[in-house]
Amino acid sequence: MSSTALILIIFVIANLPWLTDRIFLVYPVKHKSVLIRLIELVIYYLASLLIAIAAETHLSGDIFPQQWEFFVTTFCLFLVLSVPSVIYRYQWLPMTEKKSG
Repeated sequence: MSSTALILIIFVIANLPWLTDRIFLVYPVKHKSVLIRLIELVIYYLASLLIAIAAETHLSGDIFPQQWEFFVTTFCLFLVLSVPSVIYRYQWLPMTEKKSG
C-alpha cells in the first residue's frame, strides 16, 4: 500500500462520522449528537492507527516505537482531515435548508 493510498483511506475514515446519521454506519438514528460523532471520530482514529500499523509492518517488517507526541500530532492531523465534512454538516446543509424552506 502506498503512502498516498493510506492517506486517502484515512481521509475517508476521518469524514465518516459527519457524513451519515448512522452510528458506525450500522445503527440508524434520527438525530446523532455531536458527542456521539466525536466518540465515533476517536474510535475511527484508533482504527486508522491499526491500518497504518498494518501498512508499516507490511512495508518494513517492523513497527517503529512511538512516544505520546506522535499520537497527539496524528490525532490533530486526523481532525484536520475531517474538516471538509464538518463544514458540509454544520455550514452547507443548514444554508441549503434555509434556501429551500
